[in-house]
Amino acid sequence: MRNRFERWIALVLMAVALSGCGYNDFQSKDEAVKAAWGEVVNQYQRRADLIPNLVNTVKGYASHERETLEAVTKARAQATSMQVTPETLNNPAAFQKFQQAQGELSSALSRLMVVSEKYPDLKADTSFRDLQSQLEGTENRITVARQRYIASVQDYNVLARRFPTNLTAKMFGYEVRPSFQVENEKAISSAPTVDFNKK
Repeated sequence: MRNRFERWIALVLMAVALSGCGYNDFQSKDEAVKAAWGEVVNQYQRRADLIPNLVNTVKGYASHERETLEAVTKARAQATSMQVTPETLNNPAAFQKFQQAQGELSSALSRLMVVSEKYPDLKADTSFRDLQSQLEGTENRITVARQRYIASVQDYNVLARRFPTNLTAKMFGYEVRPSFQVENEKAISSAPTVDFNKK
């Protein structure tokens, strides 16, 4: 009887210690990061789903822009071929690879939009305008989803680094999570040169 009571007391003390050391906070913040990541992936998928219709619409008006159309199609294929799981969040190299693929797709889409400016008939096409509007809305949703993910990762990483919860993180293997990085951070860190004297 006494052994049972001592075990029960030990379990209660262990539960109190675990809750006091941030274990439960790690569980909730880990789930918040995964949910925020799921929304990022969801919005990237939404964008990828719009691209074939956009490419086909542009192809009808600007078929000789083959190189740009192929670049978009290739970038979409590369971005959607990556297997994205919650474990991607724990692997900085895989996360970077995913981020790079999405960046290449964004760049290819930007080039496609520039090409579309050359074709007034394409810009006037209602299907193209609708797709362009949906794509712009999706890009805004991607931005919001990424911001939420960044905030979730920040909360999680602070918990993983702050004392005494950093001890819990080390004990249970809660690693610091990677966040989104600006690809051209060095280029955008310096102010652009503006010269009004040029004629």
